[in-house]
Amino acid sequence: MPEASPARVVADADVLAADLLCGDESGNAARAALDHVRRHSWMELVASDPLLEDARTVVESLADATLAADWRERIGRERAAVEHPPGDHPALASAYRGGAAHLLTYDEGLRSAKTGASLQSHMSLSVRPPDAFARLFDPEALYEAVEGGTYPGPDRDPRV
Repeated sequence: MPEASPARVVADADVLAADLLCGDESGNAARAALDHVRRHSWMELVASDPLLEDARTVVESLADATLAADWRERIGRERAAVEHPPGDHPALASAYRGGAAHLLTYDEGLRSAKTGASLQSHMSLSVRPPDAFARLFDPEALYEAVEGGTYPGPDRDPRV
């Protein structure tokens, strides 16, 4: 498995759906967190097909099939794709197989101390809710650690 990179992020299906469906950035922690990723070409959103299918199902159940299909097509082009064995937890497996250092989720079971301790023996992964990631994200320090040099600022529009 690839070494965990702090520039690679996985968003669980609940976070992906909230990003799409829950209003603007000021009231949407999922969107605020994922906009940090989208604003920087050196950051990657990592996701397997099963993870995106889980999110598509959530979007379809809360909105409609057309929006879900359109979203699935677009995110499929934007994400860094990974594969994992059938039956693996889609978000955890995406993080493990994709070398992500961050997993954003609203699932309290995944964020528990017990789960964190269990995961640390297999991978270096920070599991947190999107609001914590959005609040703690420091692009200058991360850029210096990942890319080296002086942080040039955001280089993409997160809404495009």
